Amino acid sequence: MKFKGLTDSEVNASREKHGSNVIPDSEPTTFWDEFKETFSDPMIKILLVIAALMIVMFFFGYAEIYEPIGTIVAVLIVALVSAKTGVTSDTKYRELKNSTKKDQCKVYRNGEITVLDVDDIVVGDKVLLQGGDKIPADGILVSGSLSVDNSVLNGESDECKKRAASEDADFPEEITGDTFVDAHSMFRGAVVFDGEGVVDIKKVGISTMMGRMAEEMQEDEPDSPLKVKLSKLANQISIFGYIGASIIAILYFAYFIISAGGPGVYFDQGAQFIITDIVRAVSLAVVIIVCAVPEGLPLMISLVLMQNTSKMLAHNVLVRKAEGVETAGSLNILFSDKTGTITKGMLEVADFFIGDGRSLAISELGNYGKLKELVDLSIAKNTQSMFDHDHNIIGGNATDQALMKFIGEEAFNTLADNADYKVESFQSFNSKNKFSQARIDSVGKTFYKGAPEKLLANATKYLDENGNIKDLDMMVLNRKIDELASKAMRILAFGYSEKKLIENEINEDIVIIGLAGIRDDVRSEARDAIREVQNAGIQVVMITGDRMETAIAIAKDAGLLRDESDRALSSSQLNEMSDEEIKAVLPNIRVIARALPTDKSRMVRLCQEMNLVVGMTGDGVNDSPALKRADVGFAMGSGTEAAKEAGEIVILDDNFASIKDAILYGRTIYINILKFCKFQLAINVTAVIVSAIAPFFGVTEPLKVTHLLFVNLVMDGLGAIMLGNEPALERYMEDKPRRRDESIVSKSMMAQILCASAWMTCISFVFLKHSFFINLFENTKQHLTGYFVLFIVMALFNGFNVRDERFGIFKGLNENTGFLKVFCIIILVQAVIVNAALVPLAPFAWIGNMFSCEPFGIIGWIAAALLAVTIIPFDLIRKAVMGGEK
Repeated sequence: MKFKGLTDSEVNASREKHGSNVIPDSEPTTFWDEFKETFSDPMIKILLVIAALMIVMFFFGYAEIYEPIGTIVAVLIVALVSAKTGVTSDTKYRELKNSTKKDQCKVYRNGEITVLDVDDIVVGDKVLLQGGDKIPADGILVSGSLSVDNSVLNGESDECKKRAASEDADFPEEITGDTFVDAHSMFRGAVVFDGEGVVDIKKVGISTMMGRMAEEMQEDEPDSPLKVKLSKLANQISIFGYIGASIIAILYFAYFIISAGGPGVYFDQGAQFIITDIVRAVSLAVVIIVCAVPEGLPLMISLVLMQNTSKMLAHNVLVRKAEGVETAGSLNILFSDKTGTITKGMLEVADFFIGDGRSLAISELGNYGKLKELVDLSIAKNTQSMFDHDHNIIGGNATDQALMKFIGEEAFNTLADNADYKVESFQSFNSKNKFSQARIDSVGKTFYKGAPEKLLANATKYLDENGNIKDLDMMVLNRKIDELASKAMRILAFGYSEKKLIENEINEDIVIIGLAGIRDDVRSEARDAIREVQNAGIQVVMITGDRMETAIAIAKDAGLLRDESDRALSSSQLNEMSDEEIKAVLPNIRVIARALPTDKSRMVRLCQEMNLVVGMTGDGVNDSPALKRADVGFAMGSGTEAAKEAGEIVILDDNFASIKDAILYGRTIYINILKFCKFQLAINVTAVIVSAIAPFFGVTEPLKVTHLLFVNLVMDGLGAIMLGNEPALERYMEDKPRRRDESIVSKSMMAQILCASAWMTCISFVFLKHSFFINLFENTKQHLTGYFVLFIVMALFNGFNVRDERFGIFKGLNENTGFLKVFCIIILVQAVIVNAALVPLAPFAWIGNMFSCEPFGIIGWIAAALLAVTIIPFDLIRKAVMGGEK
């Protein structure tokens, strides 16, 4: 035995010095952690402050307990829903992970080969690797030769040939994209495709490349763009509410002084009287703050994200983290892995051509009987691949499997079952000869498959599509080969000889049957999806571990490289550039080749420093750190568990087109949130103005605290269903991306809110002060109850206005059936509250008293409804005059 391996004492010493091979897992998500996280939301903090103030006032007898209790209940619902969603996603992932058996490897220890868990490997171990084994740690190949699949590390499916180095060879300290494909270096997570060898372990655990990726994944994720925008909105609302409340409290106190006949007269009334007025002014100020804060917004966002999370499954998009859907709609730049995302992730025949350089449609090869038969024989009888009972291709290398897929299972089985096509002698492909050959005596031919330069050196004839032998024009054929090579295709030639097989030699009478261009081809649907995403104003950058020539060829085919200003950079070029230099050319970057995982994370970081919202797609371990660091990570469904854990969204069908759908739905969610903000803020601004001004006109409390509770919780909670399910419109993909720190409330949105609030305020005072409307009711309590009805119904009609920025406010109601249902439910609930006193039961009497409502006649309801509906023609006129957003 050449290797004896480490002894037990040497293993312990190595583990003590270099550490273990365990890569720490991320901490599991707990319900309590997720629950607490909710309270970091700025809007939630404001709600809790309001609740605390109301509780204090309740104990002093100046407020009802309903409002703080209702607010606290709403906050708890938001926290519970968010925590349950987060824990459920994490638990499902960990259950799947724990059900998977730990990887093991064969290692030399104490003079014999032992099978151990990969976690037990230490620096200095000699690990025996064979076809199908996963490399357990980073090291140097010191014996044998291997073909390695590094795709989980660098994202590329090309086989990487490894050969033995000396045992004292140093493992490279600086890892670049080229290190993955050098002659000796081996990396944890890569898979041995073929061969046998021994690797000397040099790095274990978090010191391996995969360990370094895992460490990056432990870093805190940036706040989502929605959270940033909501924080800004919360700050704006706080300033508006607090300043407004202070001003109103001061003015209200001044009103008391003036009403009393001046400062002297007022202050002569005594301290107790003055303190009472101060408390009344402060009480009004708190009501103003309650009016200003949109209590229903956090609940609405939680509900909308939950609703769309389930809806996205129909589009092959699994949302692991709910905020990821909205963030997808805010993307400015999308970094996409090449292999398996833009391309199909496997080698296949992309072009078949004959000796005169003409390509034949692959789907029509069956029409050329003799040519097709000889192509099938040169592949099916000259390969190490085959179809198994489950119709899967097994054996051989990636090229063999691509060719087997090319001829198809039916052709392979037909030839395999035909005893006339018995192979008398066979020589497999090797790197020295660069061809394989098989002799079939029954047809009197030796078939060849190999590098074009090998076969063409001994060929002067070729078969045309009809099976006729013709003279080769080498200049024409070489021009075609060069053309396909420039498109990153690997060319293979097929030929036959009438002579017997001679080992390690190609006969001199070769007739070229045809040639095939093989590559990991671009998905046809990816081209269209990339174009749509680009048209949405999103910069798409392909970031790949492949060589520059291949990357450029694929990028051109996919529609990424189109203009002269478009740039393709390599990992080494990036490393020579400073952060500022990269930022300067970033808008023109379309391709990054030979990329390392650290390159991906760096690019994400730089984009975020430029205030861009960044997306990253990927499927391998190599993509995981960048997926986690990005604002939204799109993991492919067929990818590694590490990638799925890191991403917010899993694309179940690995289809770039599904990413486009996620972006569309993300934009729809954000637009629906804006609709709700218009809906709710118009209500809140109106409530603030009316509550602040009404006392100066003799109406002390037009809206009770319980009325505000109904508006902010019941109505807004159901409003989330009304507006949260508005349909996704393709025209949303024509909008330009939004900045990360862009305010939720734009100028046009503010104009709509203020105009609607102004009209609702005017209508409110007409109803409250005009004698015509006062005389419709028997007493003041009925009149104020009527105003409660007017306020709610008017707000509901304004819900139609916010549905569309133009004039199509009634369009698409059939696609959002919940809108009219909720509209009717809210009116029905209010009718029950208003008329509760008519029911001779204690609970209904309690409801009537809680909301300070007294039943009134049908005339009052009709008057309130007619006044309320005027908000619709008013806003249509506003849109016609001011113009809606396009």
